[in-house]
Amino acid sequence: MSAIYVVKEIYIYPIKSLAGISYQNAFAEEMGFEHDRRWMLVDGDNKFITQREHRILSQFYPQISDGKINITFQDYKHEFSIEEHLDNPIGVNVWDDKSEVVEVNKLTSNWFSEQLGFECKLVKIIKSGDRKHESSQLKETFNVSLADGYPYLMIGSESLDFLNEKLADKITILRFRPNIVISTQTPHEEDDFTTFKIGEVQFKNVKPCGRCIMVNNDPENGKLKKEPLKTLSKYRVVNNSVLFGTNIVSLNSGVISVGNTIVF
Repeated sequence: MSAIYVVKEIYIYPIKSLAGISYQNAFAEEMGFEHDRRWMLVDGDNKFITQREHRILSQFYPQISDGKINITFQDYKHEFSIEEHLDNPIGVNVWDDKSEVVEVNKLTSNWFSEQLGFECKLVKIIKSGDRKHESSQLKETFNVSLADGYPYLMIGSESLDFLNEKLADKITILRFRPNIVISTQTPHEEDDFTTFKIGEVQFKNVKPCGRCIMVNNDPENGKLKKEPLKTLSKYRVVNNSVLFGTNIVSLNSGVISVGNTIVF
């Protein structure tokens, strides 16, 4: 490929389905960026909860500082240590994948329960191998975090620009919760990348990402809209799945940074 592709934005989402954090640099691991979706909320039956059912989760804003995760929700704040957790393992499912997690602490679970109005727990995946995800496309099994499927989601800038040309109300890339945003030349060309290197890290493309109703949830206010799925369904449907962005995996650990050029 003769075009030059550059990393424009990097995001991590420490707690599954809560707001993300923008970074200039991030440490890539097999499971995803360090601290990315290592935590998630589960209900009283230990079923994971997301913005699909609880759009208000988009209004919880995490920050990481001094070894702690600080959560802001409206006028309320809470913090807990990145390292802390209880000892008793809990078996959960993330879609079809079984995972072993542990509760962070009772105080944090009670805080989330109070804000959301129902019983829930904040749990954490401890180590690589506690959840495995099998790729039917690659016929490989990956150690993953608590993300829906794959450790990384990459989106090209032209994919969003092309979509926004068709929308009356423009949206930002935050609707799609990417980990890596790159500058591109044409819409959706990231779907066709194979293996490539960013900074210190070699990545491999798995498959384009099928999108769900969550992308219609406006992260600015947590309100459900008709777009962008309505428009995307007119030109991005393959095998009954609306595609936007592509799922990738890392082949080694290392740092990537905003401004890095992609090397093929």
